[in-house]
Amino acid sequence: MTHNHYLDDSIERAAETVGSVWPLHSFVTANPLSGFEDRPFHEAVAEAEATFGGRGYPHPSVFRTAWAEGRIDPEALRSELDDHGVDRDPEALLEDMEAAEADSGTDTDDATAEVDRVLSKWLAAFLDEGKAEWAMPNREEGFYAAWRELAPYDSDVPGCQRSSALPETATEALEAALSDRPQGEWEDLFEHHLAALPGWTGLVKQRASDGASPWQAEAPISLTDYLAVRLTLSDLLDAPVAHEGFDADADHEEGVPIPEIWLTAWEQSYRQRLLDDIDRTVGEEAGDSGDETDDERPAAQLVFCIDTRSEIIRRHVEAAGAYETHGYAGFFGVPMRYQGYDDDVEIDACPPIVDPQHRVVDRPEARKVDETDTYDLSIGVVSAARKHLKALKTNVAAAFAFVEGAGGAYGAAMATRTLSPETVHDAVDAIDSRIPSSADFCTPTVDRHDHAHAGGDLPQGMTLGEKATYAETAFDLMGWEGFARLVVFTGHASETTNNPFEASLDCGACAGNPGGPSARVLATICNDPEVQAELRERGIDIPEDTHFLAAEHNTTTDEITLFDAGVPESHREDVDRLRADLEEARAGATAERTESMAVDADDSVRETERRAADWAETRPEWGLAGNASFVIGPRDLTAGTDLDGRAFLHSYDWTTDPEGEALEAIMTGPLVVTQWINNQYYFATVDNAVYGSGSKVTQNPVGNVGVLQGNGGDLMTGLPLQSLQVDDERVYHQPLRLTAVIHAPTERVTGILARHPEVARLFDNGWLDLSVIDPTQDGDRFHYQGDLEWEPTLRTPVAQTH
Repeated sequence: MTHNHYLDDSIERAAETVGSVWPLHSFVTANPLSGFEDRPFHEAVAEAEATFGGRGYPHPSVFRTAWAEGRIDPEALRSELDDHGVDRDPEALLEDMEAAEADSGTDTDDATAEVDRVLSKWLAAFLDEGKAEWAMPNREEGFYAAWRELAPYDSDVPGCQRSSALPETATEALEAALSDRPQGEWEDLFEHHLAALPGWTGLVKQRASDGASPWQAEAPISLTDYLAVRLTLSDLLDAPVAHEGFDADADHEEGVPIPEIWLTAWEQSYRQRLLDDIDRTVGEEAGDSGDETDDERPAAQLVFCIDTRSEIIRRHVEAAGAYETHGYAGFFGVPMRYQGYDDDVEIDACPPIVDPQHRVVDRPEARKVDETDTYDLSIGVVSAARKHLKALKTNVAAAFAFVEGAGGAYGAAMATRTLSPETVHDAVDAIDSRIPSSADFCTPTVDRHDHAHAGGDLPQGMTLGEKATYAETAFDLMGWEGFARLVVFTGHASETTNNPFEASLDCGACAGNPGGPSARVLATICNDPEVQAELRERGIDIPEDTHFLAAEHNTTTDEITLFDAGVPESHREDVDRLRADLEEARAGATAERTESMAVDADDSVRETERRAADWAETRPEWGLAGNASFVIGPRDLTAGTDLDGRAFLHSYDWTTDPEGEALEAIMTGPLVVTQWINNQYYFATVDNAVYGSGSKVTQNPVGNVGVLQGNGGDLMTGLPLQSLQVDDERVYHQPLRLTAVIHAPTERVTGILARHPEVARLFDNGWLDLSVIDPTQDGDRFHYQGDLEWEPTLRTPVAQTH
């Protein structure tokens, strides 16, 4: 192996422990310890503590509160303690954990802290994505080359009077820094330096791996560049380069630590309550939908994202009328790169583990030229006004004249937004009602064109076979055999003001983007007569009177917008009835969500609108806080049960999936993604300073890519405190690892785990918990023990189930 190849391989291996970080505008939830998933959970958190300095278990006070509130069953805790040979009183154990909470962190030497500070400053300038008025020069040459040219002008970098004194390339800089160190030390040394600023490292790692990113093309950066600058700065600032690293053989606590025993007991208690709430009498003939008669046919079928926030609105939609709801990943199975009608950039509207396969753009329909012209004129005026206002505020010379001439009116508008945000919400709604939505006159271009995108990387649109396959996959995964007159694919998005983390409230399955476009694409596909004819050939017979519709659920206000511009007159009455019932469902859902805020039920809709428009609101909504379980099975399992917005719900009917292919797709896709989400919430809760992003009050957005705490330092990678805690003392999100429940034959699940060791590993190592309700064995429950082994679990007799 050549010298350079060994260098590259060492960097690649060293970077495995640092997770990727996405820019804020496409915030993607991810397990911050993803690089440690090949180890048992307790070993992983110990190694991560040595690498990043973050704790891996809830604070003892969190366990104490859960114990006092009865969330941890005494029998479950006693059983876990006995299994690990611990014969101690729970109170004594809590006191011991509290006593052991002395700060065990290590102090960073001043020189290394200075390297972190200076490097962070340069990374913020280089990685900026359009925020800076004056961009860093020479970015097209790459990070190391651009920094090398400018370093002599930085007073924070002593001993560097001219760029020629520095190595010419990043590789040469690394070779110079490593010249007196054996190759066997390189990987540990790189891992130490990459882990020093895991936020910036994660962003560099993600951007370097995304070949389609326009920002990477404009300002290329690599981990080699990053390390070259860091190690050169370490030399110039006299900071230590070597690091002893984490010693896997070091003397640390053997076996499972006491906090994990408490955590497991808490999770076991939650799991038992969840299983008791699930209707295990759903048997062999169960399914999300069967062959209904006309009298049994639902008024509409609504497909929501599996997002935990959908669990609440689904219950209220079902209560509002004869509606059937389903759960499916919010990108609706279409891996696309999407561009809206008036969007300047494209987005990848699919999960990070899925590569986009098609380019889809919104195109105006020729017959709706009047609406197009009205929209273009209105949006053009608004856009021009915004650009002019921004120029006035940011231009050094014009800002003073702006204050003199318009300061009073601008100040009045700011005061209104501060003191009466609901008024602003009403004003925006009034304006929006006068401007047609682009969805009213545009149609997604789903048909295949002979030419690809200008970049040549993705084909535009899809073939007939591809479209039919996406529709077929959706119905197969959900186990559909019958269709209502209206089928509504409902994506979701949030509505917030002045919130750097707004993308974290949008659809994670759409890479932190709104899910409405994905819903519109699948609805367009399913309404295509040629697609329906192809589906009939594949055994899926869609009735002639079925119309597919797209919608978008605003998770902040629970308003559901129907994109009904193309609805035939024969279905207009159905849509009007549905719209009225959705308003009723909205009122019920917002009343439930605002109950903890001491808001009167009659004012709940108004309160959610206020929160959406209030630029000082740190908690516009709770997002996925509280998530704790993932249920894969027919709706009958959980219908009518209040799961408190804590469960991901994916529709699945084992009787329509004889080969287990649909379940395999769910377990290797959505289940893995929800594990990422769950672990990001978990670790951001147990150590917000390391795995979260601290208080929103002191955050500083930088470069349109992330936030800092204060005016510098590492890029924060996780959720803010306000997304996880009620206040400084009380935790809202219960930090539990995800419990998965699957309604299917146990042997089918075993076979899938055997074929996918990367998924089995998550369960074997304790990152996820798994139970199966086996319909072939009278609904008996089996708990996964690891190594493809199961244990029957005790269950409440049917007659005593409540």
